[in-house]
Amino acid sequence: MNPFEMVIGIVLIVTIGSIVRARLGVGRHRHGDHLAGGGAAGNPEAERLRDEVRQLKERVAVLERLATDSSVALDREFEKLKQNDRS
Repeated sequence: MNPFEMVIGIVLIVTIGSIVRARLGVGRHRHGDHLAGGGAAGNPEAERLRDEVRQLKERVAVLERLATDSSVALDREFEKLKQNDRS
């Protein structure tokens, strides 16, 4: 493959990719703007979803705390049982 054919191939690949992206409605985002809520500041659906995510994070934190606290309590109970068996 000579350099001219390689350039033509690259141009074709980029063009086909751009056409497919346009047909699917997928845009290009820079530096994570789509993740930071760039254009959704006034969108009530986005606000509702942010609130829901915040609530879910709080619930997960509570569940994690319960899981770790209960494991400590379980360890204590096992130690008590072990001590009772030794006696």
